[in-house]
Formats: sequence, structure tokens, C-alpha cells
Amino acid sequence: MSNVLEGKIALVTGGTRGLGRAIAQGLAEAGATIVVSSRKAEACEATAHEITESTGARTLALPLHVGDWDAIEPALARVEADLGTLDVLVNNAGIAPQSPSLLEHTEALYDKTMQVNLKGPFRLMAVAGEQMVRGGGGSIINISSIGSQRPGPNEATYTAAKAGLNALTMSFAQEYAPTVRVNCIMPGAFATDMSADWDEEFVGLVVDGLPAGRLGQPAELTGMVVHLASDASSYTTGAVIPIDGGRLAVF
Repeated sequence: MSNVLEGKIALVTGGTRGLGRAIAQGLAEAGATIVVSSRKAEACEATAHEITESTGARTLALPLHVGDWDAIEPALARVEADLGTLDVLVNNAGIAPQSPSLLEHTEALYDKTMQVNLKGPFRLMAVAGEQMVRGGGGSIINISSIGSQRPGPNEATYTAAKAGLNALTMSFAQEYAPTVRVNCIMPGAFATDMSADWDEEFVGLVVDGLPAGRLGQPAELTGMVVHLASDASSYTTGAVIPIDGGRLAVF
């Protein structure tokens, strides 16, 4: 991948596992300085080291619980002090806990799901957006879910939060226009370390509903992230983009 992001500073939340890890790697390969963020400091440090070793990119480990409203502004101030003004924010961190039934879904689980998937990205976009405006521009990329448009059973809270993230994308795209662009990707089912525990029956059920006929590979999403982070997408903002193998139905 060419160095289309040379000189850019990119923060990826949930950047130590799954699609977040692949996104951080892809942005680094495109020339960006990478801020790797997740709740666990050790995981951030290890991932940052791996990315530097494999790409030569400058990295920063940033432990952060995105659901902690008061921790976000100091965390982004640290990025600005250590590296410079943030150019790219990828809101990828998320949780999708389930309960035996929606009736048994506890208030605490509901609040935690909304806190991480919706409240955290809201505050991150607000603080990072202001920083980007001061710096003369930037790109915010939210990682939602195709379930936000076609939710399945027993994922009501998660998909409602992700639907809210879709709406926030369009609102923030107007709030910080024209200096900062804000876009959203809705992934479907991807083959990552986090999907390795899916049983064959479930994978078969998922794949049967996909015109693509298979799970996605992380590189098939990271290319879009790099595009949205780069100047090549300078006329794209407020977009909510599915990358889901053509998923046609709820499964």
C-alpha cells in the first residue's frame, strides 16, 4: 500500500484485536503514525511494538476505556502533546454482550453496551473534532455494524447502539463541516481472531445469506478505511457504507 497517509497521525480504538488490529496495521502500512488504544495497557504496548516492527511506523500505546467520559479529553491531549494534532480517528472499540433473552437483559448490561458503543464514540468525536478543526482538518471513521440496519434476534441493544452511531456520523459530519469529514463503515461477518470461536453451523448460516459466499477478510475492509482517511475521499462525508458481502437478510 502506498504512503498516502504519510505524516498523518491516526488513533484506532479497540486497536489490539479483530478488525481494529487489522485497521491499525493497514493505516501504518499506508504511512500513518498509529495510536493504538484499548482498555489493557499490556495489549496496547504489545500491538504498538508489533506494528512498529512490521512497518517501521511510529506508534504510541494509549490505554483508554472509551466508556469513561472524563478520561477521553486527557487521553487526546496526551496524543497532541506527544505526537501532534490528530488527523484520523477510527472509532472501532465496541462490545456485543448477549443475554438468554431480551426480557432477561439487565439494565447494567444495557448501560454498558450503550456506554462503549455509543457514548464513548460521541465524546471521542466531539473532542477529536475540535482538535482537528484547530489543526486545519481531519477524518473521523466510525465502525458500526450491518446489524444496525438488519438486526438479528437477541442483539437489540448492540444494534440499537450501532444505529445510533450511524446517526451520529451524519450529525457530526455537519457539526464540523467542512474542515473535518465524518464517515461510517458497517461491516458484516469477517474472519478475524475474534470470529475464530464461531462454530461451523453458525458460519454456514452466515455464509448462506451472503452473495459473496464467504466471510470477509480484514484487508477487504482496511482498504476502505485508508481511503476514507486519505485525501482521495475528500468529497465523501456523512456516508454510511456497508461492507458485508452483500448480506440480504437477517440470519
